[in-house]
Amino acid sequence: MTDPPPSSTSAGRPGSPPSPGPGHPAEPAGPGLPTAAEAPMEEPQGDPDAGAAPGPGGADRREEAATGSAAQELEGDPTAWPPDEAFDAVDLDDRGWTRRDLEAILLVADQPVPAPVLAEIVGSRLSEVEELLVDLAGEYARDGRGFVLRAIAGGWRLYTNPGARTAVDAYLRAGQQSRLTRAALETLAVIAYRQPVTRFQVSAVRGVNVDGVFRTLAARGLIQEVGTDPGPGQATLYGTTPAFLEQLGLDDLDQLPPIKDYLPEGVDLLDLQDQP
Repeated sequence: MTDPPPSSTSAGRPGSPPSPGPGHPAEPAGPGLPTAAEAPMEEPQGDPDAGAAPGPGGADRREEAATGSAAQELEGDPTAWPPDEAFDAVDLDDRGWTRRDLEAILLVADQPVPAPVLAEIVGSRLSEVEELLVDLAGEYARDGRGFVLRAIAGGWRLYTNPGARTAVDAYLRAGQQSRLTRAALETLAVIAYRQPVTRFQVSAVRGVNVDGVFRTLAARGLIQEVGTDPGPGQATLYGTTPAFLEQLGLDDLDQLPPIKDYLPEGVDLLDLQDQP
């Protein structure tokens, strides 16, 4: 397999040295970024003659109060967190910049990204990118990070660590108690009234990318895959779930209120059928 030629420039790499060969060890990343200092805790000034130990949970409550106070102070202090300039000042070699860019791309990717695509984006040799991906996957596994990097479906993607499933499930269940955003409600309305429908069709109606909202609605159990579009590309079709009807107190979709009563004048949701 022939490596794609590296791009002539690499964004965000000021003063980068010539690209090292495959396997070139990364130079030290320099001094660590500043971190928020812990707020000092003062010991309670109790009666020196009392000599009584604090009651059960007293120390824990003091520590919790001090921690909460420190967090509030840091939240309102713009100097408590590293400024953007601090990240730009980190001294990395060309391999280090490539590693940083790969991690950033993988964090926002919502599907596996092939290594040749990653190599083209970061402007590095395919062999070097593949080596870095393997190194990153091994590092995450050895360090017991909350996420893992996997080669799957012809590409690379970050996933949550299987060992953190209990914590992730608890977080998702807690999130289901919160109210849906307006964007999520609008997307859900389009799906409910025009199902089955593809992501692209919903995005065309709303005029924005809806991938993140779809994931939220699916995680809440409000929408599900119901088939594939027979047209080119065979895009996935989505519809609402029984849980959606249960949340609204409906027996079937025919009981949904007429959508025309809620649309602005001159807008017809049936135009969605004309979307590719």
